[in-house]
This record gives sequence, C-alpha cells and structure tokens, in this order.
Amino acid sequence: MKSSSILIGIIFLIYSCGNNSSSLNHKADYTKSMVTALIEIPSGSLEKWELNKNTGIIERDSIGKQPRTIDYLGYPANYGMIPGTILTKSNGGDGDPLDVLVLGSPLEKGTLIKCNIIGVLQLTDNGERDDKLIAITKNSSINKVKTIEELDLMYNGISQIIETWFCNYKRNNSTVSLGYESLDKALNILEVAQNEYSKANP
Repeated sequence: MKSSSILIGIIFLIYSCGNNSSSLNHKADYTKSMVTALIEIPSGSLEKWELNKNTGIIERDSIGKQPRTIDYLGYPANYGMIPGTILTKSNGGDGDPLDVLVLGSPLEKGTLIKCNIIGVLQLTDNGERDDKLIAITKNSSINKVKTIEELDLMYNGISQIIETWFCNYKRNNSTVSLGYESLDKALNILEVAQNEYSKANP
C-alpha cells in the first residue's frame, strides 16, 4: 500500500473513530467490540515498524541509526494500532494510540482491517503500562471466539504463546505480564482512549 493511501485511510478512520466513542455503553457487549485496526507489523515478521503520527507513514523503527530487528521468534500475530485513540499515562497508557494484536492470517503492513476485540493483555515495560488489546479478524478460522476465556477453552495455548512472546522478545527482562483481562475491561480501555482522543482533537 502506498504511503499516501495509508495517510488518507488514517485520516478517515481517525475522524470516524473519534466521533463514535459516546456510543460505547456496555457490559461485555459483543456488538461494540468491532474496531478497525491499522497493521504496522505482519504476523511472523522480525522487523519492527510503526506509524509516524506526524506524517501518517509507517516507518522502520530504529535504535540509534540501526533498523530494529527482533532477535527472537517473529511476531505471533499481526500487530498494530487503533486510529482515533490516545491513552495518557494518567489513565494507564503511554500517550500513544492503543496497541492491538490481531489474530488471523498474516496481513500486509499498512492494511486497515475490521476485527473484534476479545480482551486485553496487561503488560508493563520498564515499569510503565503497555497493554495490548487482543482481537480477531472476521475471516479468521477462530472468529467464533468472543472472549479470552473462550479462546483458552477452544484453542488451548494461544494466549500463553502470546504472553510468553511479549515477556521475552526483548531479551532484557524489561516486560512483565500482569495477565489477561476480560472483554469488558478491554472495552472500557477503548472507551477511555477514544474519549481522550476526542478531547485532544475537538
């Protein structure tokens, strides 16, 4: 996907997501779990990419001047962010859009994909919260799963693989898992992040 197309898509989705936050009124409401995610890193990739929020272009992350490459197994699922969200440190975030891990077939970098949130993996990285929403694409073979509990019951091992990967891929013991939380908790986090984005971008 060309960078200009990515930028146009992001602008559209940020506008859309930012104006839908008030519609979230739920108690594990599955009808409110669908979001559109931007994929920054395809499943299986060893390269670290991320959206430049100033340009709207997905760029290779680097440490110093060296492109960042994962010295571990590749990403266990598609990794990206949810446009139209910001979660500040005061609300348990890092000031960036919400991270999301999208289970399903590998997707190209820059793909905008509809998916359903099923829960959240709560992590700390160097002592700061770094939560990852967990979602599943509509065309995934496991798309009947609606919650983390169902994922564990129907597909034993997937959640453990994801948790183990995030706690070890940096190989410096900086990431610690606080465990998984429910769909309702994930939707609460999403609602707060959408509201924060709306306040920052009236």
